[in-house]
Amino acid sequence: MQRREASGMGKENHTELSQFLLLGLSDDPKLQPILFGIFLFMYLVTVLGNLLIILAVSSDSHLHNPMYFFLSNLSFVDMCFTSTTVPKMLVNIQTKNKNISYMQCLTQVYFFMVFAGMDNFLLTVMAFDRFVAICHPLNYTVIMNPHFCCLLVLMCWIIILSVSLFHSLLMKQLTFSMGTEIPHFFCELAQILRVTSSDILINNIALYVATALLCVFPVTGILFSYSQIVSSLLNMSSVVSKYRAFSTCGSHLCVVCLFYGTALGVYLSSAGTGVSQGSSIASVMYTVVTPMLNPFIYSLRNKDVKGALVRLLKVYSCP
Repeated sequence: MQRREASGMGKENHTELSQFLLLGLSDDPKLQPILFGIFLFMYLVTVLGNLLIILAVSSDSHLHNPMYFFLSNLSFVDMCFTSTTVPKMLVNIQTKNKNISYMQCLTQVYFFMVFAGMDNFLLTVMAFDRFVAICHPLNYTVIMNPHFCCLLVLMCWIIILSVSLFHSLLMKQLTFSMGTEIPHFFCELAQILRVTSSDILINNIALYVATALLCVFPVTGILFSYSQIVSSLLNMSSVVSKYRAFSTCGSHLCVVCLFYGTALGVYLSSAGTGVSQGSSIASVMYTVVTPMLNPFIYSLRNKDVKGALVRLLKVYSCP
């Protein structure tokens, strides 16, 4: 392992690490081909499924409205989210090499935070969109105009890019010992902080603030939106109107429960015990499985999306 050592009179030796070791999900050689096949399949399905959603929304004029605009952005983020972690894992399995360079790890931490945060923000914005559509239907087109929708997405990108950059700059100040191992299949900020030999007080404070910004506030916004939606539904006299109104929220609600449920399972599984193989496996749910299932949830539960996908496939299948 390459390293550079700098020492001085009266100063302790300082070691800068050039690479880490990603331990992955299993050390069993017999499981490696199986893991490679499973993750390659899930990755290809994720990319194809989300790409089809983006193409369907962009090609069908019936889907040119705020709800599907946010959905296409979510699909793009989900593709990038999975691409941040899975390809490197597949390369390591194929080459039987667990190394990841320091810069690759830093880059992975940065983009993982970016796309995980954007998932949170977009799910919140989509909940707000449904709140306006159901609670203020007469003013929906005025409030959720194209300029405002683009501004919301742009603000989300600016916030999360800035927060992730700040954490990456803090991470560059950390030092690590030789042979640092990360018991996971990708670099995650919380796990990097556990294996550093530096003082991480500032990093932990920044991490808690980021957690409040990227998780607590979005979840609060989603809960508030749905509390108002439920309140409006209870005031509707027609059962048919209630069903139609809530059916537009069904797919989004499923995705929210899946994303936050699996993410919560990760942190509960590692609470008090640090990072374990169990928490690594649980991480697969929200980093790989959830982005893979999102296109199916939206396409199977939404007639407009299903219709757009059918028309899209007919166009490309015709000679």
